Amino acid sequence: MLKKLISTLALSLCLGSSAIAQTDIKFTLGWKTQGSDAPFLLAMQKGYFKEEGLNVMIDQGEGSAATVTRIMSGVYDAGFGDINAIIQNAATRPNEVPVMVYQLWSKPPFAIVSKKETNITKPSELEGKKLGGAQGTPTTRLVTVLGSINKVDMTKVAIENMGPNLQEPMLIKGDIDGALVFSITSWFNLVNNRQDPAKDYNWLSFGDYGLDLYANGMMVSQKLVKENPKAVEGLVRAVNKATREIAGDSKAGIEAVMAYDNLAKEELELARMKFSYENLIVSPEVDKLGLGDVDDARLARSIDIVAEGYQLPSKPKPEQVFTRQFLPALEDRKLVYKAD
Repeated sequence: MLKKLISTLALSLCLGSSAIAQTDIKFTLGWKTQGSDAPFLLAMQKGYFKEEGLNVMIDQGEGSAATVTRIMSGVYDAGFGDINAIIQNAATRPNEVPVMVYQLWSKPPFAIVSKKETNITKPSELEGKKLGGAQGTPTTRLVTVLGSINKVDMTKVAIENMGPNLQEPMLIKGDIDGALVFSITSWFNLVNNRQDPAKDYNWLSFGDYGLDLYANGMMVSQKLVKENPKAVEGLVRAVNKATREIAGDSKAGIEAVMAYDNLAKEELELARMKFSYENLIVSPEVDKLGLGDVDDARLARSIDIVAEGYQLPSKPKPEQVFTRQFLPALEDRKLVYKAD
């Protein structure tokens, strides 16, 4: 009887400590379910978060900039969003803005897409053209900085504000000469409209013309950093593990996406997932620094560019925007991407 009582007590203590170890994390994606969300969804599906003592609940998002405001509201603890939105909000609300802890997209998706017949291949060819942009997006806000850096007379460039859902249709119809877009979104919007984005369109990437900005990554609230740094460390470790796994096994990534949202278009989201690796994640910088990290000088330049583009009242310090304190060792963040 005593032995049974001791066993029961031991089991209760074990279960109790397990329950105590679980930390709830509310996580927001950057948009509706997309293949580029695969690292977070795989970490959840395969139990990598649970292995770190985390109970991560993932919701769809409302935009990569909205991730920042969602976390600032206190409703979410972490999310996948745009570092440039952190810079923007840190200028006015430094004590509330989240901090980037795992920079995933090393290269920016900001681009101007145009039909090849329009012949926009470099910034100087924007003069005399009409562009369509969604108000407030980084691409639209920063196009004047792109022009300034590349000595474009922006008084000769017409910019028409429009909803993001109208950009590709108006471009296809010829109502605008170019659209100010996120490449990873617009590319697949064109595919959905039975267009060939590689064959029939030019892509003028901001990163190729002086606006070498960072983009989306995993950010967490300042509250979580202060109150539970171990949870942040576990969150980063789990996502890093999943990101590296998908680089060598795209099937695992898309299966996690479909398990999370079976209404997603599997073929299209698989292509988007691969696009994110090949065009936004894999880079010489990642080869050198590993996944999740940034180059300090480049981040400082990015802050200068965003401050100019958004006319910020002050420039936040890099440490207000990004911290590497939760990153695993470099050898654990090396990326080997297997294209298939």
